[in-house]
Amino acid sequence: MASAVLPSGSQCAAAAAVAAAAAPPGLQLRLLLLLLSAAALIPTGDGQNLFTKDVTVIEGEVATISCQVNKSDDSVIQLLNPNRQTIYFRDFRPLKDSRFQLLNFSSSELKVSLTNVSISDEGRYFCQLYTDPPQESYTTITVLVPPRNLMIDIQKDTAVEGEEIEVNCTAMASKPATTIRWFKGNKELKGKSEVEEWSDMYTVTSQLMLKVHKEDDGVPVICQVEHPAVTGNLQTQRYLEVQYKPQVHIQMTYPLQGLTREGDAFELTCEAIGKPQPVMVTWVRVDDEMPQHAVLSGPNLFINNLNKTDNGTYRCEASNIVGKAHSDYMLYVYDTTATTEPAVHDSRAGEEGTIGAVDHAVIGGVVAVVVFAMLCLLIILGRYFARHKGTYFTHEAKGADDAADADTAIINAEGGQNNSEEKKEYFI
Repeated sequence: MASAVLPSGSQCAAAAAVAAAAAPPGLQLRLLLLLLSAAALIPTGDGQNLFTKDVTVIEGEVATISCQVNKSDDSVIQLLNPNRQTIYFRDFRPLKDSRFQLLNFSSSELKVSLTNVSISDEGRYFCQLYTDPPQESYTTITVLVPPRNLMIDIQKDTAVEGEEIEVNCTAMASKPATTIRWFKGNKELKGKSEVEEWSDMYTVTSQLMLKVHKEDDGVPVICQVEHPAVTGNLQTQRYLEVQYKPQVHIQMTYPLQGLTREGDAFELTCEAIGKPQPVMVTWVRVDDEMPQHAVLSGPNLFINNLNKTDNGTYRCEASNIVGKAHSDYMLYVYDTTATTEPAVHDSRAGEEGTIGAVDHAVIGGVVAVVVFAMLCLLIILGRYFARHKGTYFTHEAKGADDAADADTAIINAEGGQNNSEEKKEYFI
């Protein structure tokens, strides 16, 4: 916004001529008379102040222009377009454009609306106040144009896992230039944008380089626009289609308790998932031939009447146009009296791993050794105590061997050898 003081004198006559020229022929005389009468009665401009404000509007909406006067003394207010054509002189509209409508007219304000604003309506609009000297102020109308079209394009409709693809998004004919943001699902990604200007309008193209994985299959890639003329989220999206090699998983469906013993039936089921879906899965026995009594039926492997010769690693293989993968199961057949769980060797997508169960026979052997050691210890302790008791009775019987009869033997046993010795006295 800016204001200026117009020169006095011939300015009113010049304004009258401009306004009359823009008016319809039937109104030119009337407008000219109004201008001349206003010019003759122009009061001084002391204390009056003319001002207005800039306007920003979205294309197609309504712009409001207001010429306001502080300390008005009923001076004439006029509004002109960027071509200096009179839109309103007081409450009179000489311009034929019906999109301009008077909202308010008073000694202190001339307020006009412009409907269905287009980019061609941008520019400076002038407010004039016929004081002595005359005053002028201008307001700038800025028109915002949202993107007319938003397009997203993927280099390849179908990608392979691990492949890098190019995705482009274009926002056409906006003002000012748009800002484009990228998202893969809920994760924001960074793209590279280029701006092209044409006739005050801007076209923005953003490029995203994306390396895809099997987890990206079915995930949306979103192009989102940020622009001052856009409220909410303006976006477009494309769903990724990613092909990936099979994922293989083996499950033992029989026996249900998981214990494989001689004479039992045994069945494995192979599950393979990929894109495209594998049409065939095959079973092989690693480093050996498949047992003759094994039955293969699609994803199922069935062995009836298990025996020790069936021990080994059984592999399920699956493939599609992307690649192939396998999973292994290690079979161990137990005796019919076994109560231990089988050890399973299972790998998914070609990666081997072992799941082992504890052999209870080893635990039983350890327990047997401990019991045997305890028995040996008890035998040694028993012999030790028996020997100690015999020695005790031998000391009690001392003195009885030299007795002449039984009574003497008892007396000697009770008193011991010390009682049989004669007392000796020593005199000093």
